[in-house]
Amino acid sequence: MSTPLADRFGLGPIDQIGYVVADMDAALGRYEEIFGAFEVSEADLPGSTVRGKAVDCRLKMAVNRSGPIEIELIEVLEGETTHTEHLRARGEGPHHVRFRVQNLDDKLPALEEAGFETVFHKRFGPEVVFAYLEMPPELGRSVIELLEMP
Repeated sequence: MSTPLADRFGLGPIDQIGYVVADMDAALGRYEEIFGAFEVSEADLPGSTVRGKAVDCRLKMAVNRSGPIEIELIEVLEGETTHTEHLRARGEGPHHVRFRVQNLDDKLPALEEAGFETVFHKRFGPEVVFAYLEMPPELGRSVIELLEMP
């Protein structure tokens, strides 16, 4: 089912739900009881942009597929990100939902004009880029992730 906002910004179906955890090792057992086994990795994200500022960060991530939806757990190992903000304000739990898109950088100005705020952004090369956006207040300031990747 399509919606006017999704159509306007070229958003497909949700393909990921991201959770923030304070300690991956402690959290894995709890989440594996719900979703099954996860694959864990670490990622250095130098030169990321968080709320308009250049930030170097390192994340530990665990992913699992639950049907068509990817479940992602995120622990911040270094740096200040929207994930650390979330932990301080709300504790562990759901952080974002992800949509795969094409031409992400072309979409950001229109989304920002519509009241979305880009809060975390990183380009990995000519074909891979992601952005987290806080939705406008009338949509509850929830976070969505847009991912462009072949």
